[in-house]
Amino acid sequence: MEVGSILNFLQDKTILIIGATGFLAKIFLEKILRVQPNVKKLFLLLRASDAKSASHRLHNEIIAKDLFNVLKEKLGANFKSFISEKLTVVPGDITYEDLSLNDSLLREEICNQTDVIVNLAATTNFDERYDIALDLNTFGVKHVMNFAKQCTKLKVLIHVSTAYVCGERGGLILEDPYHFGDSLNGVDGLDIDAEKKIVCDKLGELREQGATEREIKIAMKDLGISRAKVYGWPNTYVFTKAVGEMLVEQLKGSLSVVIMRPTIVTSTLKEPFPGWAEGIRTIDSLAVAYGKGKLTCFLGNINGIVDVVPADMVVNAMLVIMVAHANQPNDVVYHVGSSVRNPLTYANLQDYGYRYFTAKPWINKDGTPVKVGKVNVMTDMASFRRYMFIRYLLPLKGLKLANTAFCKYFEGTYLELNRKIQVVMRLVELYRPYMFFDGVFDDMNTEKLRLAARQSGTETDLFYFDTKQIDWDDYFMKVHIPGIVKYIFK
Repeated sequence: MEVGSILNFLQDKTILIIGATGFLAKIFLEKILRVQPNVKKLFLLLRASDAKSASHRLHNEIIAKDLFNVLKEKLGANFKSFISEKLTVVPGDITYEDLSLNDSLLREEICNQTDVIVNLAATTNFDERYDIALDLNTFGVKHVMNFAKQCTKLKVLIHVSTAYVCGERGGLILEDPYHFGDSLNGVDGLDIDAEKKIVCDKLGELREQGATEREIKIAMKDLGISRAKVYGWPNTYVFTKAVGEMLVEQLKGSLSVVIMRPTIVTSTLKEPFPGWAEGIRTIDSLAVAYGKGKLTCFLGNINGIVDVVPADMVVNAMLVIMVAHANQPNDVVYHVGSSVRNPLTYANLQDYGYRYFTAKPWINKDGTPVKVGKVNVMTDMASFRRYMFIRYLLPLKGLKLANTAFCKYFEGTYLELNRKIQVVMRLVELYRPYMFFDGVFDDMNTEKLRLAARQSGTETDLFYFDTKQIDWDDYFMKVHIPGIVKYIFK
């Protein structure tokens, strides 16, 4: 495998970024603009009804972020003109054929000029409405693949998926592609058009019954979970992403297409500066709750491996993959993670959190510091249900009796407590497969890519992605936790 210079490859290239407002997409965009200002053009497909709305999203959801401060300082007064020259916003929607590109001239320009397509568009909610997840994560991929075939200069398409398309399988998870006919439950006959019909029929039925929007939303979420479980996946997100991968394999033909599967993506390790984060990502929700004194118990295998990878390493791997596979059709999948080369456990995370927030406690609005303690760890669902019963369900039953005895005087309190308990139980059930996940992600293909890059003149100091080099203690204590405190805690 030949890689060569990433900077030389990027010069005078035109790249279409789909899902450009996402966390990884922003870092990918910033990296290219900062390290190779001679890139020709970056088309940013943004979900918007018109150019004005797309431009508004560009400036408010992308360029305005602190992430671009290094680039702003580097370019000074030339920043705005540089952005205007290099970036072209494209209002569109991947849930429609032809990506809903209504401007025929712009559509033609993209088709004639694009060298690389990077598809980062997705909904990542585990229990997203099935209609939304199916449209974005599955049919959206179909529409992107069909559009890519119209791009006459296209050298490579990178489809960013997730390592957790493996479902609940344990052991060593291989970098193997999915194909139609694959099912984690051994169920045959997965048909995306049939799934779409199930969604449409259910929506029609609900509307005929006069269901409220809230009732429709709940029903669509429940439908997604149930359909995922039919085929062996634990939730709507990983199921629809897995089916999206199947479509990539089915539709790619002679195109050079690479599937990349990051694990849990965390804040930047080094670039453009350490610790940049945006939005509460999986493990960060634990850190936020713990630092604010709201996480007193944890359900899961405390010694289980949690596979995390800093966002800038993911982006660097994307760029190296892009160059390595330009005009090289193949059937390769890349896992980008740390569980094989540099494993981290939940016990490590617990230790980092305790040490950090003991030394630097979060300050409440009233000026008092939050005192954190050791978390009560429950290692199975039975223990968790006993805990919930004693701590919450028994008091809830008492409140229900009191509410009845006092002519529903406590009705509001009872309903609110019951709602919160139901939300907790749903979230626990949703995240349970990951709290007890015992798989590790093989990264042999990614390791071969690293070796090839080192041997073929690639700027490996600039496009680093070897997770074995990470000192987790240093990263979490000095980079990641301070980063999420700065950018996520509110």
